[in-house]
Amino acid sequence: MKAKDFVERFAVERKNTHAVKWDGMVEKFGNNDLLPMWVADTEFKVPPAATTALEQRIQHGAYGYSIPSDGYFEAYANWQRKRYGTELHPEWFRFGGSVVESISTLVQTLTMPGDAVMVMEPVYYPFMNVVEKNNRQLVVSELQRNGMHYTMDPIAMQHEMNIRNVKLLLLCSPHNPVGRVWREEELTQLLDICRMQNVIVVADEIHHDLLVEADKFTSVLSVQDGFYRDNVVMLDSPSKTFNMAALQNSHVVIPNPQLRERYDAYVDQLHASKGSLLGQVAAQAAYEDGADWLDGLLNTIRENYATVKDELADYRVRVGELEGTYLLWIDMRPTVDPVNLERFMIRQAQIAVDFGKWFGVGGDGFIRMNLATTPANVKRAMKQLTAALDTYEE
Repeated sequence: MKAKDFVERFAVERKNTHAVKWDGMVEKFGNNDLLPMWVADTEFKVPPAATTALEQRIQHGAYGYSIPSDGYFEAYANWQRKRYGTELHPEWFRFGGSVVESISTLVQTLTMPGDAVMVMEPVYYPFMNVVEKNNRQLVVSELQRNGMHYTMDPIAMQHEMNIRNVKLLLLCSPHNPVGRVWREEELTQLLDICRMQNVIVVADEIHHDLLVEADKFTSVLSVQDGFYRDNVVMLDSPSKTFNMAALQNSHVVIPNPQLRERYDAYVDQLHASKGSLLGQVAAQAAYEDGADWLDGLLNTIRENYATVKDELADYRVRVGELEGTYLLWIDMRPTVDPVNLERFMIRQAQIAVDFGKWFGVGGDGFIRMNLATTPANVKRAMKQLTAALDTYEE
């Protein structure tokens, strides 16, 4: 589907609908009148098949305790197999409410208080919060930056794993916020080190459907034909792909039966959530009939990315590579002093973004901008940002 057709059919007004992105800016920014380009959801209705499936289920009128439909796993497994060559087995599969909730549960399941857990910064800030709030030691490996291209530092990671006795690695793949889609050879080297160091890998693959410039995604489950499966847990959700975050439905995929047994025992102890009925109804329909919709979303993101690059080409800010995700990483430091960046974006540009310092090491002076919105919003953001840059003074 072309971007223009997608936007005409699916763009929706979210202001005054209790949307965090539009109506919840006061807490973080002190102002609800900014242009919101921050929270990672979209201004687009879900695929039509998902709406139809929800309407049919709602007409039934009863929402008692339910089990997933027989077709859910088949729909999801077919999607993963056809698009990425990822093979799944039903016994590996569990439901959760959200990916972050599942990360927290796995940190508690697979480590003990005081154990060391590694992240690669800059990274989605709940990774750090989950580690620290669960009383684990946070171990940071800083991504290496060449221009705006980021890579892992496997030698430094192995050294830190060894001396800090790291038990668990939280991997963001594709990586939020730097936009990398890790190549299989990069993942092979990383997973090989983790296996040697007895470090379990929990991989957040929630953005894997959002391939913008990359032409291939490799799941940790598929690296070297599944060679490392016993040492990994994969997390995913339809929430980013199909704009379903509020439906609270995510996936926990655990090939190793011993790890799966530990997870099941801990979830039973917590009486933790195991997804939601309506979330599963909507997601199954989207996996079965949402491919054209997703193509339209991706074409819209690509158009928005081109707009940002064109509009900022004559300015000294650096626009990141967007291999995957719809979250663009921008280095504002060549023009705006990091000390002044929040005031500049909020008061002068009047745009709500995620600030790089929230993402940890190496993020100060950067912003993360959400491009999964209408081209009109992106053009407005660029107009406001370039006008602010034109008049900026230290």
